[in-house]
Amino acid sequence: MGTLSNFFSIMVLLLFTSFVFSVSLGMPSSIHCNFLHCLDQSSQSSIPVYTPNNSNYLSILKSTIQNLKFLSSTTPKPHLIIAPLHQSHVQAIVVCSRRHGIQIKVRSGGHDYEGLSYVSDVPFLIVDMFNLRSITVDVEDRTAWVQSGALLGELYYRIAEQSHVLGFPAGVCPTVGAGGYFSGGGYGAMLRKYGLAADNVIDAQLVDVRGRILSRESMGEDLFWAIRGGGGGSFGIIISWKIKLVDVPPIVTVFTISKILEQGATSIVHKWQEIAHKLPNELFIRVLIKPLNSTKKMEKTVQASFNSLFLGDAEKLLILMKDRFPELGLRRKDCIETSWIRSTLYFANYQVEATPDILLNMTQAKEFSKGKSDYVKEPIPQIGLQGIWKRLLLQEDSSLTFTPYGGRMNEISEYEIPFPHRNGTFYQIMYKVSWKEAPRFAKQLSWIRELYSYMAPYVSKNPRQAYVNYRDLDLGRSKNGTTNYLRGRAWGTKYFKNNYERLVYVKSKYDPYNFFRNEQSIPTVALPQPHTREAAVDYI
Repeated sequence: MGTLSNFFSIMVLLLFTSFVFSVSLGMPSSIHCNFLHCLDQSSQSSIPVYTPNNSNYLSILKSTIQNLKFLSSTTPKPHLIIAPLHQSHVQAIVVCSRRHGIQIKVRSGGHDYEGLSYVSDVPFLIVDMFNLRSITVDVEDRTAWVQSGALLGELYYRIAEQSHVLGFPAGVCPTVGAGGYFSGGGYGAMLRKYGLAADNVIDAQLVDVRGRILSRESMGEDLFWAIRGGGGGSFGIIISWKIKLVDVPPIVTVFTISKILEQGATSIVHKWQEIAHKLPNELFIRVLIKPLNSTKKMEKTVQASFNSLFLGDAEKLLILMKDRFPELGLRRKDCIETSWIRSTLYFANYQVEATPDILLNMTQAKEFSKGKSDYVKEPIPQIGLQGIWKRLLLQEDSSLTFTPYGGRMNEISEYEIPFPHRNGTFYQIMYKVSWKEAPRFAKQLSWIRELYSYMAPYVSKNPRQAYVNYRDLDLGRSKNGTTNYLRGRAWGTKYFKNNYERLVYVKSKYDPYNFFRNEQSIPTVALPQPHTREAAVDYI
């Protein structure tokens, strides 16, 4: 039986390699052959591998590409997509990729703005984590283990299955993958009460450059510090995260109130800037801003929608709003009392009455888009806001999101994890423009870059800060995924401020020859390259 099994395994490998190399993949076929043979020898079970000759290769590649601009015929495609089924597969992929000099990209949800988890300008393969999505909730311990391929909607659903008074402070989009989201910090509607998702990570399992599986204890506190907010793709492949669950009340309240310019939106947004970061930690009010096209009854205008979660009932909220933000005019009929799990539906633009299992729907909304980010340290004057509105009116399918900070975000040191945007930050801005057809993108890119330039006097300075999970290659990029310390500062200090220096130190210590890399990964400081294969044994 063993001989027959080995014969079958060899035949499958030979058939597989024969069609892999029937087309040119831009890399010597011997490297692919040796790599696949290495995978077969390094794992005790079969690892799902997809090539351009597989009928489902394109469907898997497209499945979690959220930004359609990375689906063009000219976009470089991976030579292989590998979908590990368990952690030993991830170990084998790392060991064999490094041994044969193949660049890897690691993808969980695929929402990254610049496609850095599935696009490269050098030959590469994708490690797609969609099979590694288990979630184990321990209500008594108030923790959960979450594999990197799990989506945020799945996490919320599994927590609510076990408890109605526990939750987790993560994002509003349910199809975002936990792996990349936690790696960049991760914020959501409870950040003012509980901080970031990464602030509530208490352990992790990581496959390092040597193919070892490390926990918090075995990786050490410096590497554990780096992976919680230092951005994905620099330090290893994180298989799973242990998170600390947080208290949520049985009843929460949500509302959305929209105002257009003719209803005083400018003065209300200006007031929001002054008070949103000072409100009680239980109250989160973000502002969604977009142009409205003209109708028969109304000229083109700008709409500001105040979108809120309050960790409490409506009566308490009404008293609080009347005292602290009466300009918004909140009424009882505007308030929806619901459970925390249904509030996640509300923020994901589902009906609050929908059944929570809709969160298990993994279908992504796809579009052509470009995004950028900023941090605001003091209120933008009304004349500055009016300049924003003027520009929004010039571009349909554009939007800004103002997300308030303060509360718990002020209480956590900017050095606690790599994410540094803490005390003194009033709010974050996310800029976004989208379009329906690929040939139209030049106009949209020019528009968002001009708006970003206009905003310079009103946002953080020295450095002008940005959010690493909203990757922005306008800030700088490295060629072929390699860079040096000084060039990396172009984006590194914007994402991480002074934490960039420590991230470089950690990267240099744990991945000195820069195996895990992308166009904006953390660089290493200069180290002598090994002169012989024997000299590199410890690293390999």
